[in-house]
Amino acid sequence: MDLSGKIALVTGSSKGIGKAIALELANQGASVVVNYARDRKAAIETVNEITELGVSCFMVRAHLGEPAKIIEMFQKIDQHFGRLDILVNNVGGTRGGRDFDSVTDQDWWDTIELNLMSAVRLTRLVVPAMKNSNWGRIVNVASIWGREYGGGPTYMTAKAALIAFSKHMAITLAPYGVLVNTVAPGSIQFPGGSWDRFVSNNTEEVVKEFIANQLPMGKFGWPEPVGDMIAYLCSESVGMVTGTSINVDGGQSHSLI
Repeated sequence: MDLSGKIALVTGSSKGIGKAIALELANQGASVVVNYARDRKAAIETVNEITELGVSCFMVRAHLGEPAKIIEMFQKIDQHFGRLDILVNNVGGTRGGRDFDSVTDQDWWDTIELNLMSAVRLTRLVVPAMKNSNWGRIVNVASIWGREYGGGPTYMTAKAALIAFSKHMAITLAPYGVLVNTVAPGSIQFPGGSWDRFVSNNTEEVVKEFIANQLPMGKFGWPEPVGDMIAYLCSESVGMVTGTSINVDGGQSHSLI
C-alpha cells in the first residue's frame, strides 16, 4: 500500500480515530495535513509522531462546522502543498440526545453541518484537481448507526446522508479514476472519546452488560483497524472498490447490507 508522493488531508485528526488514520497514511508514505479544532497540544503531538516517520506534515486549525473556515483551511493547504490527492472526512459528532422530543432545530442543523456538509464542501473543493489528474481517493467516516438503527436521531440521519452522498459521488467520479467510499466504525474506545466517557460514567456492571449484549468480540473497538482499512481504500491495491460502505465493528452491527 505504497502512498509515497501522495498528499492527504484527514479532518479531525489530532486524536482518536482521526489520528490513527493520519498515522497509517503517513506510515504508507503519504504527506499528511492534520486538522484540529480545539486541542492544539494533541495536534502538535500527532504532527511530531508523523514527522518521525519521515514524511511531511502540515497542521491547520479549523472548525469544520463553519463554511468560511473550510475555505480558509483549503487555501492554506493549497499554498503549502499545491494539491490534495486523498481526502478523509473523519470529523463528526452529535448534538441533541436520543429523545426526539427534546432535540431542537439547532441540534439538527449543527449535527448535519458537522457530519455531512463539511464533507460536501471539502469534496467540492478537492474534486476539480482530482478529476484533472485522473486520480483521487475520498473516504468518508460514517458509523454503523448510519446503516442501521442506533444512536440519536440527528446522528443517525446525518451519517446515513453521508453514506448516500458518498454513493452518489462514487458513481459520478468513477470515470475519472476518483474512488469514493465510506467506513462505518462501531463502538471505538480511545482516551477522551464518547465510549471512553461511557465507561467512566457508568458502573462496571453496566459496562459489562453493554459489552456482553452488543460487542461479539467481548471488548470495545480501537482506532488502528479503522486507520488500516482507510489506508487500504486510499491505495492502488483497492482496485475497483468504490461506492461501498465497510463496517469496522467487530461484528457489532446486524444489518445484512
